[in-house]
Amino acid sequence: MPDLKLLRIYVSVARHQGFSRAQQELNLTTSAISTYMSQLETQVGFTLCQRGRGGFKLTEKGEMLLGEAQRLLADIEGFKAYTALLKGDMAGTLKMGVLDSTVTDKGLALPTVIGEFCKRYPSVHLSLFVKSPYELQDAVLSNELDLAVGFFPARANGLMYYPLYREQLWLYCSDQHPLFAQKRVSESAVTEYSTVRHRYWSQTELGRLGFNRSVATVESMEAQLILILSGAYTGYLPEHYAQPWVDQGRLKVLLPSAFGYQSQFSLAVRRGRSREPHLQTIRELLQSKSSRRK
Repeated sequence: MPDLKLLRIYVSVARHQGFSRAQQELNLTTSAISTYMSQLETQVGFTLCQRGRGGFKLTEKGEMLLGEAQRLLADIEGFKAYTALLKGDMAGTLKMGVLDSTVTDKGLALPTVIGEFCKRYPSVHLSLFVKSPYELQDAVLSNELDLAVGFFPARANGLMYYPLYREQLWLYCSDQHPLFAQKRVSESAVTEYSTVRHRYWSQTELGRLGFNRSVATVESMEAQLILILSGAYTGYLPEHYAQPWVDQGRLKVLLPSAFGYQSQFSLAVRRGRSREPHLQTIRELLQSKSSRRK
C-alpha cells in the first residue's frame, strides 16, 4: 500500500502538471517533491511521469494510478466526515466553488444557504472559491473542491450533477451603443455588431445564436459588463446582474424573444461523495431554496 502522504503529493503534482507549479500548494521545494515522487515510484514499482526538457507528462500507468488515488483520497475524506458525524462532532473543512456574479441571484440564494449551513455546523471551516465552469469541474474531480455550483456546458465524467434552477440571460447593449436608441431592430442587424463573450462560451455556441463577430473575450462577468457599457459591444448578462443598470437607463435588452436563453445551474460533486454529511446538507439546502426556479 503506497504511503498516503506520497499519494496526496502525486495528485497535487498531476493536477498542476509539474513539480514547480505544485510548490505553493504543497509548501515544498521542487527537490523535495522530486524525492517524494521517486519514493512513490519505488513503492508502486513503475514510473508515474516523464519530467525533463520535454516537459511533464503522466505515463499510461501513471494516469491509471491517478484516478485510483483520487478515489481513495476522496473515500478517506468521506470516511472522516462520516465518523465525525457519528461522533456528533461535525467539523472539518468544506471547500465550495461557484461562478462569479451570483451574489445578486435570488434564485440561487447562496448567502442564505451558507448562513443556514454555518448555523447548523459552526465548527466547519468554509472555504469559498470563484472559478470558471471548467475550473470548477476540474477542481471537484481532483478533490481541490468538495462541490461546485454553476452552469456546466460540458459535463465531466466522474461527477454527479444535481439540477437547481435555470438562470435567465438576455442580450444587452448600453446607452453608448448605436442600437440603444433604435425602436425597431431586426435580428440580422443585431448580429452584425461585435459581441463580447466569456472565455468558456465557444464560438460555435455564439454561431448557433446567430453571432459571427465575437472580437472580445473576458474572464469574468464584471469584465463582460464593462465592455458592454463601453458601447463597443453587445453581450449576454444574467438578468439579475444587469437589472440595476437597466433601471438606471444604462442597459437595454435586445429582442428578448429572439436572443434570450436560460442556463441550467447545477450542483456538481464527485461520484461516491454525494452521501458525505457536509455535501448532503449543502445539496438539500440548495435544492430546497432553488426548487421554485427549476
